[in-house]
Amino acid sequence: MDDINVLHHRCLLNLRRRIRDIGDGRPAQERYVRLQKEGNTLSYQGNSEEVGCYVAGHPLSKGNCYFEVRLVDSDAGSPLLLEFTEATVAFKDKNVGSVEVPLSAEGLFPAVGMHSLGEEVKLDLQAAWLLEEDDSMMMVDSHEDDWGRLFDVRVSGTLLEYVGKGKSIMDVGLAQARQPLTTRCHYFELEIVDAGEKCYIALGLARRDYPRNRHPGWSRGSVAYHADDGKLFHGSGVGDAFGPRCFKGDVMGCGIMFPRDYILEGEVDPLDEWDRPELPAGPASVQNVQNVLYLNEEEEEEEEEAERGPDGRKVTVFFTRNGKLMGRREMLVPPGGLYPTVGMLSSGEKVKVDLHPLSG
Repeated sequence: MDDINVLHHRCLLNLRRRIRDIGDGRPAQERYVRLQKEGNTLSYQGNSEEVGCYVAGHPLSKGNCYFEVRLVDSDAGSPLLLEFTEATVAFKDKNVGSVEVPLSAEGLFPAVGMHSLGEEVKLDLQAAWLLEEDDSMMMVDSHEDDWGRLFDVRVSGTLLEYVGKGKSIMDVGLAQARQPLTTRCHYFELEIVDAGEKCYIALGLARRDYPRNRHPGWSRGSVAYHADDGKLFHGSGVGDAFGPRCFKGDVMGCGIMFPRDYILEGEVDPLDEWDRPELPAGPASVQNVQNVLYLNEEEEEEEEEAERGPDGRKVTVFFTRNGKLMGRREMLVPPGGLYPTVGMLSSGEKVKVDLHPLSG
């Protein structure tokens, strides 16, 4: 163990010397030795006899005082150094300790060290961590209770981050709100914080039992505005030209224009609905809400006939971009309602979601 610590120390000293050597006005660059960096993923590429190190291109600052690494794979026989050069160390969102360190003129740079084949981490240099007024570290409310379903999406306050593989269309990261839109809360928004590699971000509405590996809008019972191509997908894998593409900093919104005489089903607490077994819709619910049952995907032809029937109740779904109306689309309300749903599909994507904005 002492030998490993010495190797880590020497590696970090060498990298710090290189950083100090950048004095000719050129912008600082990321440094890594015996590591491979793809997107936000670091993996060890050495021979397990030498330490691999990574140092970020910019030091921590008052506005960006925290960073995280997420273990993807590690060698159980060798320790993995999560070298937090910031004074507080956290593990699984818990503060596990702090230490005073001298502050050099160049500042303190996020650094990660690895030592064994197979070790791999995901790096987040923009992770969110709030300071109390007394400068002690604390974790913000995770807001996980706002979400009924989370697949390959990590929640930190209002921030949603894609943590899936992003290798195929089956690697969709899905976040679905616990409560459906109602006449009292009929609109929600997201801001693109990081477009990631491809900006495969989708905002829309979906039935409660929507498939976890399908982008919103791709399957029946859903509609969504896709940021990467500006298309609207409505229960189909083929989208229609709808609005402009969206980029980092853009705010996308989605809401429902309910008919004036619209009656919500049962007026039950949606928070309790997620803990109850699903029951088939009886005659009373059909009469009150005038919905049709959404069948499974193998029965599409029968479902299309049901959508045309007299019991179908339609609402108007609308989408906005940066406060401007992009367009509308009519759709049927499935049993249980339409739930705010966000999809992501490429590495590095992050969005801030407001399920209860003042506007809209």
